[in-house]
Amino acid sequence: MRGLKPFIPAVMAVIVLTAPLVVAQETKTVPENRQEMQMSFAPLVKQTHGAVVNVYAERIVQRRTNPFAGDPFFQQFFGQRFPNRTEKQTSLGSGVIVEANGTVVTNNHVIEGADDIKVSLSDGREYPVKVVLKDKALDLAVLKIDAKEQLPTLKIADSNKIEVGDLVLAIGNPFGVGQTVTSGIVSGLARNQVTDGDFGFFIQTDASINPGNSGGALMNMNGELIGINTAIFSRGGGSNGIGFAIPANLVKVFLAAADKGDKTFERPYVGATFEPVTSDVADALGLKNVLGALVVKTIEGGPADKAGIKPGQVITAVNGLVVEHPDALNYRLTTAGLGKAVTLTVIENGKQKEINLTLGSAPETRPRDERLLSGNIPFDGATVGNLSPRLAYDLGMPTDATGVVITTVADGSVAERLGFQPHDIVVAINGTQVNSTEQMTEIAKSNPAFWRVEIDRNGQHIRQMFR
Repeated sequence: MRGLKPFIPAVMAVIVLTAPLVVAQETKTVPENRQEMQMSFAPLVKQTHGAVVNVYAERIVQRRTNPFAGDPFFQQFFGQRFPNRTEKQTSLGSGVIVEANGTVVTNNHVIEGADDIKVSLSDGREYPVKVVLKDKALDLAVLKIDAKEQLPTLKIADSNKIEVGDLVLAIGNPFGVGQTVTSGIVSGLARNQVTDGDFGFFIQTDASINPGNSGGALMNMNGELIGINTAIFSRGGGSNGIGFAIPANLVKVFLAAADKGDKTFERPYVGATFEPVTSDVADALGLKNVLGALVVKTIEGGPADKAGIKPGQVITAVNGLVVEHPDALNYRLTTAGLGKAVTLTVIENGKQKEINLTLGSAPETRPRDERLLSGNIPFDGATVGNLSPRLAYDLGMPTDATGVVITTVADGSVAERLGFQPHDIVVAINGTQVNSTEQMTEIAKSNPAFWRVEIDRNGQHIRQMFR
């Protein structure tokens, strides 16, 4: 819906699709006369636009002009001749005021790395803000406006009630031209593989979303926030009618964590790995629908194992809400919240049953014992730690990972120059399996004449030799 003419027939052809186990919204209607067909969004926009703000994030970056920067030998001769250049970069996005005390929700990528952040209201007022909570994987951030007066807000809706075909409005500041409103419908639900993060459950809309809209509001016809506009599918940088928003129910739990004063946002730990249900898997298991999360592995003693979840089972719903794929399962459990008990609908051997699962935090099953390695060794400058579900979670790695992991690599260090990276798991050194940071330290002290190192990098086994 890019203009008035396409809007009218689109309203007359509202599509209502339902999925199993999804709660339906109130009855939808279509225009019945000429007067209804000439109705306007203007009253709704006047009621809500004040709660959508422009977000300006400034960051100071150092541009290296020294071609020998980072090399200690050459830097001592040439370092002073090539001073680094300082530049100021400004990014523009949008945000939504969700609490009258000035709490704003936006995307993390809008403010990431910023040294100074300000928001501008639709009436021109400008305020500095501070970051209360942010999460890169979810691409959400909560800001707090330093304001004394009460500010306009958008009420957060229950995004479980939206349906494909529902009318929506998107409000933001595309390309910095000023606050802009676009209309469209909900084009799809539970979209995954949209971003590089570990979150994959988006609302798809054809309401025009462009650069600068990020962090802005996607709202329903009641003037309620149903999503935070986040990403677009585009070949040229502009809107192609395929935009994506983070559902409001995830915003709610993220906001609740910020209101509690949490410094990080924690997702529930299940202690299991899952794969999508393919057509072949569905045929093999006798499933009627190609959807759900196939249990591949459970960790002994973990929440899933204790609840009776087993490999080969397929989880199709959480608390009666359909699970389309593993990302949808992650979303349903995250929005249920830590400490809560959920009911999983599980299919095993062609029969359906329910399993109760209590959602808890990832445990630190052994001390991480992080150590900075140094000396005449390939790992000089690398910090390593003992993997546990807790450390894996903190690093954004699969929580079933085991062994010794590189947590950080110092800039310009030997380890960095040799290609070691954070999240590399050290599997073996000189044919000896590495099980602990203490063991790595002892190997380093032995000062071997050569090093044959095996690492696991995102599931890829890599062997390297050093002298």
